[in-house]
Amino acid sequence: MAKYTRGTVTAFSPFDARADAEALRKAMKGMGTDEETVLKILTSRNNAQRQEIASAFKTLFGRDLVDDLKSELTGKFETLMVSLMRPTYIFDAHALKHAIKGAGTNEKVLTEILASRTPAEVRNIKQVYLQEYEANLEDKITGETSGYFQRLLVVLLQANRDPDGRVDEGLVEQDAQVLFRAGELKWGTDEEKFITILGTRSVSHLRRVFDKYMTISGFQIEETIDRETSGDLEKLLLAVVKCIRSVPAYFAETLYYSMKGAGTDDDTLIRVMVSRSEIDLLDIRKEFRKNFAKSLHHMIQKDTSGDYRKALLLLCGGDDE
Repeated sequence: MAKYTRGTVTAFSPFDARADAEALRKAMKGMGTDEETVLKILTSRNNAQRQEIASAFKTLFGRDLVDDLKSELTGKFETLMVSLMRPTYIFDAHALKHAIKGAGTNEKVLTEILASRTPAEVRNIKQVYLQEYEANLEDKITGETSGYFQRLLVVLLQANRDPDGRVDEGLVEQDAQVLFRAGELKWGTDEEKFITILGTRSVSHLRRVFDKYMTISGFQIEETIDRETSGDLEKLLLAVVKCIRSVPAYFAETLYYSMKGAGTDDDTLIRVMVSRSEIDLLDIRKEFRKNFAKSLHHMIQKDTSGDYRKALLLLCGGDDE
């Protein structure tokens, strides 16, 4: 696995798990809670360190740190702090489990996670899901979805995308022509061709295919998908294309729309800020500034409030105005 170094949250030094555990216990003990201490500690330690703090907390006080956070905090701030405490490797599996649990499926979460994770990450998610929930993720997802949307999810779950290597220009031309014939040139759309090509070819190959497609058709591939497909399949195909082009740009857009307009999609805001904080949040911030002419910091500042805002801004790690 490539080591990610573009996160805003890195290992804190000098780190003392026992001292942090004691500070957190003091902050939550007795009447009232010192939220400031809680948020400062949890947003400035990386996930591995947070797990050590939780372990020290149990050793010292015989109490579960997450349970204490749940009983002492409320609302979105509580959700954010509890999300930060979830072990990194469980984070995506947990989000997917909740997306397919109970009445109604949260297609947005399935789309966001499966379109943006690398094949190695998807394999890891499937393994963790099986260990944690004693269930097969693919079976669970196919039980809750249908049609071409389901089929593309299944292709992505196989995590068999071609590895990046030398790009064969002949195959690039061929794939671009196949997509052109399957979409713009066809009465109706051959969704299967889009699913196979977008779900299995390598990232560098597909970037060349998108350029070639533009040359052949005069359209960006996104415009064709927009015109030729609809609903959940359209959203998933577009997410895959955007992630092939740039994962940080995809997440910058996801964050922007989670806060734009009336009301905030806090679940998405929390999920992206927590899951990308140690991976590529610096790159996401850069794309955000470039594409939306304002900083992520500024938008969080404007759109949220209280301790929840303070914690998100600390995770954001700085302003790009």
